[in-house]
Amino acid sequence: MAYLDNIAVFVRVVELGNLSAAGRDMRISPAVASNRIKELEKHLGVRLFNRTTRQLTTTEHGAVFYTGAKQVLDAITEAEAAVAALSGQPRGTIRVTAPLGLGRRLIASGIPDFHDRYPDIEVRLRLSDHNVDILKEGIDVAFRLGVIEDSSLRMRGIMECERVLVASPDYLKARGEPVNVGDLISKKHDCLMLRYPGSREFFWMLQTPGGPQKLEVHGPFDSDDGDVLTGWALAGRGIVNKPRFEVEPYIRDGRLRVILKDNPPTPVQLAAVYPHKKLQDPKVRLLLDFMAERCQRLIREALAGKKDGV
Repeated sequence: MAYLDNIAVFVRVVELGNLSAAGRDMRISPAVASNRIKELEKHLGVRLFNRTTRQLTTTEHGAVFYTGAKQVLDAITEAEAAVAALSGQPRGTIRVTAPLGLGRRLIASGIPDFHDRYPDIEVRLRLSDHNVDILKEGIDVAFRLGVIEDSSLRMRGIMECERVLVASPDYLKARGEPVNVGDLISKKHDCLMLRYPGSREFFWMLQTPGGPQKLEVHGPFDSDDGDVLTGWALAGRGIVNKPRFEVEPYIRDGRLRVILKDNPPTPVQLAAVYPHKKLQDPKVRLLLDFMAERCQRLIREALAGKKDGV
């Protein structure tokens, strides 16, 4: 088992790019992770990584070994899943990722409940508004809001989510309420944007009588954290485009107001995406079923107080 453990650490270091991240993911210290890599290099008689103070990259030997090592670990995972399916006792680790707001509201609080129901399954949750490379980073399930275009992944739709444009009463009093789509791209209004390296949300898609319209909106600042944008909107700093379930409490208590009700943003799909082979794993299917039901219920509960004309 020690050799397999060393291989598993090596694979995670390659996938995550550094020893510290791999150690955190596997719940071992960077020193232990480093020692396991050294043991593996000693066993193989080659250097697997080129190390500098800032970067860790695979050598030619390391790249070749990674391909084979990954296949070995995947085969073991599939064999364990097959046994779990026969025995009816799924066990093991699931790596899950979700955007910050979605993860905090819908996913994170359900992880302990899921573990209570299936105590032999460990869940490692990573929340990030950045676009996580599922295959490269060894993620089993990713919950996402938006269009899924990666053909190498499978998708399970959970529900369609309404989006709204909202701003605080103070902001609208000071800047005026937009009366048409064109007002959003004028200099009269500040739009709060979710941006990060590789982000595709540099525009908003609004519904119009002529069909969806793409708007390249602007504002004086942006963030890679969707909850920061909501905070800025509450502070009167601009207009934000959000899933309604995330901002419904602020709409109900009057701290945010929906604008351009006749031209709302296009809805987004809440979905779970995963590598093709992962659906064969019983523990992944259990998590998908559990979280799909939970997300649907919590979103409906969040929207239950929505009033006509809000």
